[in-house]
Amino acid sequence: MQINRLLEIVYVLLNQKSVTAKQFAERFSVSPRTIYRDIDTLSLAGIPVYTEKGKGGGINLLPEFVLSKSILSDKEQNEILSALQGLTNMGTVDSDHALQKLSAVFSKSVTNWLEVDFSDWSYSNAGIFYDLKTAILEHRIIEFEYYGASGEMTQRRIEPIQLWFKSKSWYIKGFCLTRQNMRLFKLTRIRELQITNEIFETRNLLSILPEPEPDENQKQFIEVVLKIDKEMAYRVLDEWSERNTVKLSDGSYKIIVTLPEDEWLYGTILAYGEYIEVIHPASLREKIKEKAKQIIRNHK
Repeated sequence: MQINRLLEIVYVLLNQKSVTAKQFAERFSVSPRTIYRDIDTLSLAGIPVYTEKGKGGGINLLPEFVLSKSILSDKEQNEILSALQGLTNMGTVDSDHALQKLSAVFSKSVTNWLEVDFSDWSYSNAGIFYDLKTAILEHRIIEFEYYGASGEMTQRRIEPIQLWFKSKSWYIKGFCLTRQNMRLFKLTRIRELQITNEIFETRNLLSILPEPEPDENQKQFIEVVLKIDKEMAYRVLDEWSERNTVKLSDGSYKIIVTLPEDEWLYGTILAYGEYIEVIHPASLREKIKEKAKQIIRNHK
């Protein structure tokens, strides 16, 4: 939405001498404060936009400014269109209209070069992505129920800053008003997400490394050595880094990796069934044996 709005603000100012922040706010159904933030963004991007106070004042462009495609090379034009195409497909911004307008300005057709689907085969998180994107762009506080690794639920209020993808999972990074600290929250553990009407002022916190929830940080890490049969080669390639993988002469794989010992690790190993063997450590090997026996008992 912001890219659309920024582009339209420039187009309106090119055709009108002066427009007030209130007029723009009514046009886009946002607050005047949002319009002033947009003006700051345009100014930082090098667009000669300025404001005049008092009666007859408003938002203006310097008279000599012309939006011209000649300031960009053919390669730069293609890169801009490709970037907007990628953002459109990722759903991170509503850039369809901006893409159409710029492609017309540049006299270029748009190539759909990228397709992104954030959901996996069993879990659809497209809705939460859209809601979090809206909250981040509009600087709105969000509230939700959060389930920690222990299963305990807590109520949270955060100022959302960024969506993060790390280690095969999506997280929301934000300032937790409940804990008064920067935190990461795993999206799959969020329930009952609500976007409030409360606007927060931007904090200069992007460079601060957020803390995971405490239960994520208290796990014991161990070095694990696994042997996985060649029949599971497709899973080895999908799930394990090449730097942690050694292919053996019989076609099987040795995995050497340091991981937290928790239910995720146990479940991952057991999911390979008879095609995996824990080589090290002995304690993990015994733990898997006990869990396998419990599975057998559950199915008697």
